[in-house]
Amino acid sequence: MSRVLLQNLEKKYPSGFHAVRDLSLEINDGEFMVLVGPSGCGKSTTLRMVAGLEEVTGGEIHIGDRRVNDVAPGDRDIAMVFQNYALYPHMSVRQNMAFGLKMRGTPRAEIERRVGEAADVLSIESLLDRRPRELSGGQRQRVALGRAIVREPKVFLFDEPLSNLDAKLRVQMRTEIARLHQRLKTTVIYVTHDQVEAMTLGQRIVLMDRGVVQQVDTPMDIYHRPANRFVGSFIGSPAMNFFPGRIDGGSFHLSGGGSIPLAGASSNGQFPAGPATLGVRPEDLTTDGEGLPLATVTLDVVEHMGHETMVHFTLAGADHIARLAPDIRAAPGDCLPLTVRPNALHLFADDEHGRRLN
Repeated sequence: MSRVLLQNLEKKYPSGFHAVRDLSLEINDGEFMVLVGPSGCGKSTTLRMVAGLEEVTGGEIHIGDRRVNDVAPGDRDIAMVFQNYALYPHMSVRQNMAFGLKMRGTPRAEIERRVGEAADVLSIESLLDRRPRELSGGQRQRVALGRAIVREPKVFLFDEPLSNLDAKLRVQMRTEIARLHQRLKTTVIYVTHDQVEAMTLGQRIVLMDRGVVQQVDTPMDIYHRPANRFVGSFIGSPAMNFFPGRIDGGSFHLSGGGSIPLAGASSNGQFPAGPATLGVRPEDLTTDGEGLPLATVTLDVVEHMGHETMVHFTLAGADHIARLAPDIRAAPGDCLPLTVRPNALHLFADDEHGRRLN
């Protein structure tokens, strides 16, 4: 069993910096869990504590049925893939992949079997006798993956493994990692700052900010029902638009003028009156006139992308963006009446936590 259980995990450095705060999380056997968030949010520190590379200040880590707080990294039955590959430059690909098994005293025949199987899975059979300097970035990353696979660990740990690759190669490697997980069905904890990687790879996502877990959910549930304003702003590209205003009389009144009825935006149809923030994703702004009227705006920038059109506008002193149909005729300076899809209103409290209201 390769379930990973984190209970009230804490990491505080001697300087006083609190990197991880009271983190509790259960990662199921065979699950692909992604930790995502901005730089400094604590995601890599959490991963390194699971790996045994960072000392735990408080709380417990369980891998399978074993508490591993005091277990050496090499004895935790995990394999880690780093963003810088960490390959030995003087060794061949075959030797790099076999090194960990050799140090453990694994029989030669078993080493050859595992290296051969991993090379076949990753399509790097032809590279086994090359040195790392003779490989491209994508090939080096495959070798790093192969070195992890041959260990047949209980848990794979990935620390931003694709961040050094170009955009096209990142997409390719992302697909390969997803296929690899489907084939091996091993528990994976994957750290990234890239929300696209998080959304496409994770069966569940842990979104962190300043050492605190903000939301744990499936990619689609995080996208459609962000727990607070931070989650709504981080997940989604382009980012969610936020409109300040206040709730009163069953409507949201925008600071820049205009109001939107909130009937149907809540299960009980009621909201507390007072200041609030309305969140609307760019793709939920429309020009078909069938939604809830937002405002008539003057376009600042129009980007025709071929498959879609991005229009930028200013409302209530802030910049916003709408994702519209590719065939829309629009140019900078045009006035455009925008509406909002009725079921796409995200309401957040106007406080430091920005908790979801609907």
